[in-house]
Amino acid sequence: MSVGAKPGNLPITIRELTTFEEYDECIAIQKEAWGDEFEEWVPTSVLKVSQKIGGIVAGAYDERQRMLGFVYGLSGVKDGKPVHWSHMLAVRNDARGLGLGKKLKFYQRDLLLQRGIDVVYWTFDPLVARNANLNFNGLGAQAAEYVKDMYKESSSILHRGVSMDRFVVVWRLESDRVKKALSNQPAFKSDRYAQAPVVNTQQQGTNTVKPVELPLPLERVIRVEIPFDIDAMKANSMALAAEWRANTRRVFLWYQEHRYTIDGFYIDRSTQRCYYCLTQEHESHT
Repeated sequence: MSVGAKPGNLPITIRELTTFEEYDECIAIQKEAWGDEFEEWVPTSVLKVSQKIGGIVAGAYDERQRMLGFVYGLSGVKDGKPVHWSHMLAVRNDARGLGLGKKLKFYQRDLLLQRGIDVVYWTFDPLVARNANLNFNGLGAQAAEYVKDMYKESSSILHRGVSMDRFVVVWRLESDRVKKALSNQPAFKSDRYAQAPVVNTQQQGTNTVKPVELPLPLERVIRVEIPFDIDAMKANSMALAAEWRANTRRVFLWYQEHRYTIDGFYIDRSTQRCYYCLTQEHESHT
């Protein structure tokens, strides 16, 4: 199965991988995405064997048949039902901004639905705004759990120095949120959160926002702010990035304990401020 698409003016084909050369390209892209020192790359043998038991390894190719990105996941059983864990998605540095992540994920969705699987899980760093935007708005996924220290400290230069907290997200492939995202309709409307309190930051000056430990209100809806570009922040101040991690960890775990759910995520394009929108569980919109 393959699909054709045109992000921008670039023709793209997505297909499952079958050859050792293609698997080796996945390893090259992993190292390009996470750095040469990254030690947790998925080897060729695991990529190939995974497909024998329902795993997915698929690549996105340009018109010259150069692999630009790939998605990899394993299938298994959770609570007696078949599910998929989407372990890794990576795109070459020179192919970012083409919408390949979304296209690879929806290709993955098509394959899984054919196999009778309609629930997918994966993790992402809550501080990475571009991934939050893709997961919640581009794909229609939802947060299932905030996990402190989900992984041990990574050797990747992208992760070093900041603890590896993660959101586990659940992607219900037949949900209204996902169907809206698939048809490029908004999966989430942020209007109802416009006046919701921001519970973890204070503004200092015109363009500076600082993470602050504030009292946490039990309001019906609240917002949690994250940086616009955590990777740029790490390059300038790892200490500040670690401060944001500690700040948001405290908030997410507290609201998780008090049975709030993340209804969505949005970026205020006029200010480049980024917010998760949380609501009491019985208020959550699906």
